[in-house]
Amino acid sequence: MHKLVLILLIFPVLVLSQNTISGTILEKNTVNKDLPLLGANVYWLNTTVGVVTDVDGKFTIPYKDNYKALVVSFVGFKSDTLMVSESKTIRHTLIPISNLDEVTVIAKREATSKLFLQAQNTMVVSNDELLKAACCNLSESFETNPSIDVNFADAISGTRQIKMLGLTSPYILIATENIPSVRGAAQTYGLSFVPGTWVESIQITKGAGSVVNGYESIAGQINAELQKPSRDDAFFLNLYGASSERLELNTHINKKVSAKWNTGLYLHGNTHNKKHDVNNDDFMDIPIYSQMNIMNRWQYTDNEKGFVSFFNFRYLNDEKQTGQMDFNPKKDKLTTNAWGSEINTERFDFSAKFGYVNPELPWQNLGVQFAISNHNQDSYFGINIYDIEHKSVYANINYSSIISDSRHKIKAGVNFTYDDYDELLSAMSFKRIDNSVGAFFEYAYDNLEKLTVTTGIRMDNHNRLGFFITPRVHARYSPWEKSAFRISFGRGKRIANIFAENQSIFGTARNINIKNAGGNVYGLNPEIAWNYGVSYLQGFNLFGRKANITFDYYKTDFINQIVVDWENPREINFYNLDGESYANSFQVEVNHNVFENFDVRLAYKLYNIKTQYEFEELEKPLIPKHRFFANASYATLGHEFIKKWKFDVTFNWLGQQRFSSTGSNPAQYQLPELTPAVATLNAQVTKVFSSKFEMYLGGENITNVQQKNPILGADDPFGANFDTTFVYGPIFGSMYYAGLRFKIK
Repeated sequence: MHKLVLILLIFPVLVLSQNTISGTILEKNTVNKDLPLLGANVYWLNTTVGVVTDVDGKFTIPYKDNYKALVVSFVGFKSDTLMVSESKTIRHTLIPISNLDEVTVIAKREATSKLFLQAQNTMVVSNDELLKAACCNLSESFETNPSIDVNFADAISGTRQIKMLGLTSPYILIATENIPSVRGAAQTYGLSFVPGTWVESIQITKGAGSVVNGYESIAGQINAELQKPSRDDAFFLNLYGASSERLELNTHINKKVSAKWNTGLYLHGNTHNKKHDVNNDDFMDIPIYSQMNIMNRWQYTDNEKGFVSFFNFRYLNDEKQTGQMDFNPKKDKLTTNAWGSEINTERFDFSAKFGYVNPELPWQNLGVQFAISNHNQDSYFGINIYDIEHKSVYANINYSSIISDSRHKIKAGVNFTYDDYDELLSAMSFKRIDNSVGAFFEYAYDNLEKLTVTTGIRMDNHNRLGFFITPRVHARYSPWEKSAFRISFGRGKRIANIFAENQSIFGTARNINIKNAGGNVYGLNPEIAWNYGVSYLQGFNLFGRKANITFDYYKTDFINQIVVDWENPREINFYNLDGESYANSFQVEVNHNVFENFDVRLAYKLYNIKTQYEFEELEKPLIPKHRFFANASYATLGHEFIKKWKFDVTFNWLGQQRFSSTGSNPAQYQLPELTPAVATLNAQVTKVFSSKFEMYLGGENITNVQQKNPILGADDPFGANFDTTFVYGPIFGSMYYAGLRFKIK
């Protein structure tokens, strides 16, 4: 397969049918005569058959009798659709957008879009999809997406953990506007630090991602695009309240300061002060917490000169308290009076993005990204202290252009990372500084008809990892209309922050051991893995309505992995992999627009994830081998195409999961080998009163599924058998919520 990809890359062949149409595309020029337009896209509507114009503006494209509409487009120009009824020579002139009057276009936007023409297996989750659930923060934004698994990390912190391809979030590059953000000290709780209303869209890429953003990605990439002050509402208000007595407030205030400057103030606050113990184990089912999150965002736009820039200033304060119902931190902190925990985080962020698009040559652009942050977490769990301070600097410069025409695109650039860690684990202190400088190059070939190939390579020099190379390859082939067959492979390398990424270990009585010391970080070696993927997407019509089906299979092979070994219930052991560790993921997904404004999404997922532990190869614990997902959404239309009512239902079924061994525990603290299967149902109804005001009502886990006794040894929290990590399903039971959204354009 690899050889085939390289052959296709080196010797791309464009296969034409016997009938063709030729022509010339020009650009309108008011000074001289119209000029040939190099690199314009010419393709048949609703197909993947297309070409680009050469240096003389000329093109030749296959023609069939059923091809009727020929689309001509180019960045900076008005796209045109030409009706063609016979094979003939075409001469057409595109008009620059700057010469056009304002045009309003009304079209249906898909809530989740699968991209047919990209080499990478990417889907775009729009704001419409995010509104199908409460989506109070980024960790809760994937409830209606079958590609991301969401579950609670433990029984006390209320932290949601996401997985892609069966691997946890440390193996996913999670970025905000393409700047890596949920990493290091923010790995465990960072997703809950991005309010859902701040997110404009999310791009999810499976498998080895682009080399542009770094070398750490192994399972995939998630990028959250934030609301833009120039496009967001002038005023937005979201109020949310839940039956658990959780309250949230989100407010956006955007203002146009001048012809080129826009600014936005984004405020988020949430609080939960009610102690709940539904299962009567004397532990809170949900922590009590409060969060204050403020961001000031500036946008500079100069379309005439091709400049756009963003500046973000953010402050976060997040406080959590969990543990036994009668725990009082004023008198019980770090004592054995009662088991309790507090997790307090303060974070400062600044980021800037500068973009330049050459007005004369719009395929040439330059981007600069810069971000600094200071993350400070003070926490304790029972009688164990865990504090971490993480100072980070990130910079990226990248340049994009084409070679001869837009079939051949290139990206090149350099980036720099600096991370200063200071960790305190009870009596142990861990301090280190990581820094790296890297350069990347990415080449993409796209003939707009059948084939797209993207190859990328990185070269990085890291003070702890040394010099290393990261290759990535993606290819798309369309054997027929509305199809996309993709393959990908790539290498990822990362340093495991074993404590920050596995904070659930502190909610146990286990002894923490680091074995096989000798590496550069915690005495361990870096994690290295190869990811291979194959995917097939086919669009079709079913009963006259749009539908698509996707099959994908991904395999991750670890060359080295930091094994987190839970198999001894008295210990948690970290050590370098000695043997095989792999994660195989198969998924089939069907999307169908059954009738107008009624969409159904069905998915089945199969995992095979095993790791070589010290004594035997075992399935990873608490990962279901089988998962079934279903989502249905319906909307009624009112005046001017405004949706009056919106209904959404999501069903999740998780098969049995393996518990890590508890065989050496006393009988009353032993668990079976496998968990039971779990099924949950979520639903939401939204009433849209106008373009300015709407209200919503929803329920999570409305069938009231509850895991019984999720905390092992809850009757003796300072005893040797205490463990809060055996969580496979909901703990709190049903939760209902209501809210409103009000906006002024």
